[in-house]
Amino acid sequence: MFGNLTGLDILIVLVSLIISLTIHEAMHGYMAHWLGDSTASDMGRLTLNPLKHINMSTTILLPLVLILLGQQPFFVAKPVPFDSNRVKYGDYGTALVGLIGPLTNLVLAIVGAFIIRVFYLNLDQSFFNAIIIFIQVNVGFFIFNMIPFPPLDGSRLLYAFAPEYIQRVMRQIESIGFIGIVIFMVLIFQYVAGPIVNIENSLLRFLIGI
Repeated sequence: MFGNLTGLDILIVLVSLIISLTIHEAMHGYMAHWLGDSTASDMGRLTLNPLKHINMSTTILLPLVLILLGQQPFFVAKPVPFDSNRVKYGDYGTALVGLIGPLTNLVLAIVGAFIIRVFYLNLDQSFFNAIIIFIQVNVGFFIFNMIPFPPLDGSRLLYAFAPEYIQRVMRQIESIGFIGIVIFMVLIFQYVAGPIVNIENSLLRFLIGI
């Protein structure tokens, strides 16, 4: 998805990354707050200030290095804290907190696609390319985060409906945090990368025809 990028393109990826991840993480906090948990607000994470949500190593440097090496990037922000015991509707409320992040990225991608489709003939080529990259970043966030592997957001939905023995395994994986994502990327992603890329490309074609 991010092949043959110029220096300007990489800068646009970086800006798109910061905007998209900031809104993604903030929406987790707002949803938890709406469902009765003030943890994010108490810890100053109920904000659109990117400095509160971005980790320089895992959010910026790591994905940029992977892009430069021609590898599939993955982006890890500072998770917004919330207390599932204080969220309304139990596991289903927790699933809503998880899902709002990637769904927000899907909405951002749709907004970008709307701009492309409506103003296509009047867009400067540089601006057009920037919006395309912004859409690609958000489609990537949406698809990747919907993978039902802890601690990715999609796991919240699976957890809400999974039997107890699967929930137990998922809790054990989630307890190791970022290491769980590394394990997924190193040991599992190679087996699902093809279908994931196909889904991303299909969604991009549906949204903007590329």
